[in-house]
Amino acid sequence: MARLAFLGAGKLASAIVRGLLARNLYPPSDLACCSRHGVTATQLAAATGITHEADLARLLGPAEVVIVAFKPQSLAGADPRLAELTAGKLVISLLAGKPLARLARTFPHGRNLVRALPNTPAAIGAAMTCYAPLKPLAEADERIVTGLFGALGRQLAVEEQHLDALTAVSGSGPAFLFEFVAGLRDAGIAAGLPPAVATTAAVQTALGSARLLAESGTSPETLRDQVTSPKGTTYAGLQVMAARDFRGLLRDTILAATARAGELSRDD
Repeated sequence: MARLAFLGAGKLASAIVRGLLARNLYPPSDLACCSRHGVTATQLAAATGITHEADLARLLGPAEVVIVAFKPQSLAGADPRLAELTAGKLVISLLAGKPLARLARTFPHGRNLVRALPNTPAAIGAAMTCYAPLKPLAEADERIVTGLFGALGRQLAVEEQHLDALTAVSGSGPAFLFEFVAGLRDAGIAAGLPPAVATTAAVQTALGSARLLAESGTSPETLRDQVTSPKGTTYAGLQVMAARDFRGLLRDTILAATARAGELSRDD
């Protein structure tokens, strides 16, 4: 297996590391990380058994694959040595909003660049990862990319032009879903449920509904209608959602996140 080096050890890098280890795709000895101040890398290494290597040359020297996982805003101030230290390596960027053309200025000598967008459910093998390469992937590199992201959940190769919108839908989407579940929990409490009961009911309802949607192959509208009786309880609630333009709120949420991804692409 190719040795992986993580430039950054934040939440997304941690989720990926934990997902890879859980599925035995790489042993801990084949994974190494660094972080800007060393704190998150030290914590990730201690928690997972991977290597924390503060020296950039020693980190990247034996690596075949480099995963760029620091904050997008840090790209402009990235160590200039990265250009040579990543020469001949497959570079996979997780930086939201940073286009391949911009990444190529920091990593000009990599054998290929891949811009990828996994989300935090990678930690339990349930990620949605969309990715786009700078140039067509060689067969060996395609195996690395599909093996890496396939171990984390579902994957989808897309055109780069779609990645800003996907940053909003699948990258930020878990946060929006978590907020919805929190709202469902709080609404249950407001209706008189004990907090523990409301939490369990909200979480399991979200989990079961998502599985039914994924496994049935049925549209969300059809499944919605199967729950809804004329003038029944579900109908009453849906009327409120329609009156408050619930879908419009979600649309505006996604468009705001997409716009921010576009702004990040223009920040040097």
